[in-house]
Amino acid sequence: MVTKKIKIRIQNNLEARPVAVLVQVASQFSSSIYVECGDKRVNAKSIMGMMALGLDSGEEVVVSADGEDEANAMQDIERYLSAAEA
Repeated sequence: MVTKKIKIRIQNNLEARPVAVLVQVASQFSSSIYVECGDKRVNAKSIMGMMALGLDSGEEVVVSADGEDEANAMQDIERYLSAAEA
């Protein structure tokens, strides 16, 4: 299992479209992937869960991935969340 703190740099916050893209990125991997913010922890492959977090640009989240492709999953999710434009 890999865990990493990631600062969200998506300029338009994690609203419907960016959340949908994040879910698509996470869904490409067989690993279990979770995003934590404060006391909330949600499955990164769940659009409803991710929308419920209500994340904004500049917030820091903890992402964890567990499975055979966890390193690649973490790399792609970090790349997406850290992008200035998504």
